Amino acid sequence: MQMLFEYNWQVREEWFDWCSRISEEELVREREGGLGSILRTLFHIVDIEQAWINGLQGVPEFHYTYEDYSSLEEIKALSQRCRPQVETIVKQWSDEMDRKMFFSFSYAEVIRHVAVHEIHHVGQLSVWSRQIGLPPITANLILRGLSLDGSAN
Repeated sequence: MQMLFEYNWQVREEWFDWCSRISEEELVREREGGLGSILRTLFHIVDIEQAWINGLQGVPEFHYTYEDYSSLEEIKALSQRCRPQVETIVKQWSDEMDRKMFFSFSYAEVIRHVAVHEIHHVGQLSVWSRQIGLPPITANLILRGLSLDGSAN
């Protein structure tokens, strides 16, 4: 599981870099599908990741407001601020945690949902990047230098 989160974080940073090379107008332009814009999608990825992880740690669910983090730099900063908490639970994950229950879901279902949630939205970013004539960030997991425990090889 740790490998998928490390993969997501690498890809997210690459999307942040990609976004820094296009105009603010393109980042906020309303688009068909997904959450409607590139920045809203990146914000949503970060917000949902932290909300689910908070839940697994027994912290009341909290959602940030897009209007408070509506620039690329603010979303990057939010991602960096939330990541240590997510890293802590991901690095401590065990088979025993898989069997715990979170309301009517197993922790195993939730942690895997969080990992694939980001991958799903990155697919939408890739579609939009092609629509504006730019190559997307590669979704390839292979050759990223990740080991099973998520550390770089």
